[in-house]
Amino acid sequence: MNGGCPVGKPGQVIGLLGGSFDPPHAGHVHISKVALKRFGLDRLWWLVSPGNPLKESGPARLADRMQAARAMMQHPRVTVTDIEARIGTRYTAQTLVALRRRYRGVRFVWIMGADNLAQFHRWQDWRWIIETVPIGVLARPGDRIPARMSKAARLYARARLSGRAAHILGQADTPAWTFINLPMSDQSSTAIRKRGEW
Repeated sequence: MNGGCPVGKPGQVIGLLGGSFDPPHAGHVHISKVALKRFGLDRLWWLVSPGNPLKESGPARLADRMQAARAMMQHPRVTVTDIEARIGTRYTAQTLVALRRRYRGVRFVWIMGADNLAQFHRWQDWRWIIETVPIGVLARPGDRIPARMSKAARLYARARLSGRAAHILGQADTPAWTFINLPMSDQSSTAIRKRGEW
């Protein structure tokens, strides 16, 4: 399914890549393919959010971002969804509560870039998030050191799986997180917007 409420079956390991996708770009596609492979995911959902509570200005219209995301992400195991707008959640923790209730038996893995890990302690109920769902972190150029020195990384250092064990992330007892350090596209939505290409 490419919009609305996606299909999730008990026993599946489904990665969740949340963001405003304002706009979606090749870096998002690259992260998604790496996450599917390295974290042992059955499927990956792009959660195109109504808006980011940590950003002052609102993103482009949701319908426009959904359309662009669908055009950008063409993969049989990746679903683009606006489920957060449909179920009325704004924060990641709220979304996870709702998804876990709606999709009983599905094992969710939260996927984020290293830049998000660096500020993760600012997220609402961030400790509950890391203690409830495994987290897969993908490093972008320049974001590695701040992420590794972040409050979340230091407090949950013992819960970190090695890169070699990343493929079992979805089956791991929480708290569990892993950090994949790899060369990645340095494209960013912010840079694309500044160039006037969105």
